[in-house]
Amino acid sequence: MSDFVDIPFLVKLVSQQTKGLFLCTPCERATLKKAVPEALLRVRNCFSAIGNKYYSKEKVPIFNPFHSGQYTIFLYFLSRDVFEKYGEVQLADKLYYLNKVLNGCDLFYEVKLPPVFFNEHPVGSVIGRGTFSNYFVFQQNCTVGGNKGAYPILGEYVWLFANSVVIGASHIGNNVFVSAGTYIKDAVVPDNSIVFGRSPHLTIKQKPPEYFTSKSPFHVHHGGG
Repeated sequence: MSDFVDIPFLVKLVSQQTKGLFLCTPCERATLKKAVPEALLRVRNCFSAIGNKYYSKEKVPIFNPFHSGQYTIFLYFLSRDVFEKYGEVQLADKLYYLNKVLNGCDLFYEVKLPPVFFNEHPVGSVIGRGTFSNYFVFQQNCTVGGNKGAYPILGEYVWLFANSVVIGASHIGNNVFVSAGTYIKDAVVPDNSIVFGRSPHLTIKQKPPEYFTSKSPFHVHHGGG
């Protein structure tokens, strides 16, 4: 893991950031020392699948803690691990809040994001409760969340472009691009689609699967593992 990131440095960085803003306790710092390397395993797996030049080079993952998009993903995985594995809700809250403070992105640790996802300029996005599949992508000012107690289901390789919204009892298929500014509420979008507009007046354009894979940031869609 030392070839991926300097773990002692990263532990110190997160501890100092958390302590400076939220008065991190000695017990919480001890938990971070254990949890950071574990979260990095998830980060490495995620970044290994991403073809973006800032995330991998020749399919070898790269982690820069001063890259906001990467740090957003790291803090999400870390907060979720702290919550799931250690049951330290207060520390998970602090890490969740730290992610919002530093990166302007709302990724709550109780929301189960997939092992592989990617963000591009995630500032202003709120990725709330829903069911997410692998190869999820979101950009700035996107929203996923509930409506009247119902939450969306998103298939594999769904890409939320800037300022798009998916809420309520929506079912988004595989290989779907939700165009910039689109508002989807309680709607079904089929596989291999580009969707525009606002519910209930959505425009859906079908495309062949190759259209989506050709634009994918993930190795798996270009014949890679």
